[in-house]
Amino acid sequence: MEKVLHHLEPQKIWINFEKICQIPHPSKKEQQLAEFVISFGENLKLETLVDTAGNILLKKPATKGFENKKTVILQAHLDMVPQKNRNKEFDFDNDPIDVIIDGDWVKADETTLGADNGIGVAAIMSVLESDDIEHGPIEALFTIDEETGMTGAFGLEPGFLKGDILINLDSEDEGELYIGCAGGMDTTATLFYHEENIPEDFLCYKLSVTGLKGGHSGMDINKGRGNAIKIMGRILWEATKNFELRLIDITGGGMRNAIPREAFAIIAIPKAFEQEFQDFYAFIYDTIKSELEVSDPIFTLDLNSHEMPDKAIDFNIQKKMLAALYACPNGVIRHDPSMPEIPETSSNMAIINSGNGKIEIQFLLRSSIESAKDDLGNMLLSIYELTGSEVTHSGEYPGWRPNIDSEILGVMKNVYKNQFGKEAEVKIVHAGLECGVIGDTYPNLDMISFGPTIVHPHSPDERVEIQSVQKFWQFLVETLKNVPNR
Repeated sequence: MEKVLHHLEPQKIWINFEKICQIPHPSKKEQQLAEFVISFGENLKLETLVDTAGNILLKKPATKGFENKKTVILQAHLDMVPQKNRNKEFDFDNDPIDVIIDGDWVKADETTLGADNGIGVAAIMSVLESDDIEHGPIEALFTIDEETGMTGAFGLEPGFLKGDILINLDSEDEGELYIGCAGGMDTTATLFYHEENIPEDFLCYKLSVTGLKGGHSGMDINKGRGNAIKIMGRILWEATKNFELRLIDITGGGMRNAIPREAFAIIAIPKAFEQEFQDFYAFIYDTIKSELEVSDPIFTLDLNSHEMPDKAIDFNIQKKMLAALYACPNGVIRHDPSMPEIPETSSNMAIINSGNGKIEIQFLLRSSIESAKDDLGNMLLSIYELTGSEVTHSGEYPGWRPNIDSEILGVMKNVYKNQFGKEAEVKIVHAGLECGVIGDTYPNLDMISFGPTIVHPHSPDERVEIQSVQKFWQFLVETLKNVPNR
């Protein structure tokens, strides 16, 4: 393979990260990378364990003179979010990530990069293979399937981990220390329909919402970015009301934890409304583009002629579905009163698909308050019950309650100040970290999370700042040296 990143510093991390990028590892299909990590541990003659869920634990003894340090669990997840631009030919199950250096950043060629959480995995590997880093006993935990349900973290059993401190390497802003996170829940609404004939005097079109930034449904939900499904629902609702639009097919989004960047609908319009509908299309395009000119400047709404199918979704169900889609809350529902810059509760309308007689809409709900998360779930339930939909809640995971008296937090604040001459910011993140799930099983762990600067995770615009990786590495190495004694 072409070595694109090997000259970057710190070389250890970038060499390992580039190896990771060569191995396909989308969520639920990270077995090749898991096998690579197992071989890596065995080649280093480290104790290598695999639990029933598929999580991997590598154990490295303390360096000489550091045997009395508390045992640190370094933790990262193996899977990545597979997202690509519409016109990019790419198979996440088989193709290596094509990495690119773009000025001060590393990114991929029109796909997600997988720095979330490949940089964390690469950093742990670099610690394990080093012979010049001072540290106490280390347990390296590589979890599976974080992005689509945290099934690896949920599968951890008591007794598998022996450590005292867990350092999660899955945060995305250098200089920030995370000590808490939101919990989450998936909500799915399923509406069943029958098909109806389309009258002969109709015209068929394909409507496409593209060009949105999308992003992480926790980290980026407060940035005012457009949601392709909500935009499509708005357009279709109004066109149904005014032009007797018939909906044939609708799709949008791809990952529950990514803000949907694209949505598509096959529609039919009475020929008598052709000009009025074209005028409406031009008006609504300009209107939404103006609304999104700051957050999503390359938003595009395309309307193209399409071959006419025989059937459409029955009109009664179409109207109910579009009304619910339009009415459902999306984005930040409430900010944390104690930290107004941080969302407390949010909803991401993530995926919609129609076909085989049903329309399925998936949401990811987040909140740092369990009752608020449940309330939001009930809000969606009440809306979709009015349409006759089946509604299920699943994949619920707990938040991570902050501990401002954390011993490792005190150590890392001091280390950061001494290294870089300024204070690290201590924060709670509005995203799901595995710390919440792991903490449920191991309630006595002292936990913290940090990482380099990664922007636009879960989207093809994902990139990681090169300089921040160096600071992240220096901070990690110095932290391991200063871990408290038992």
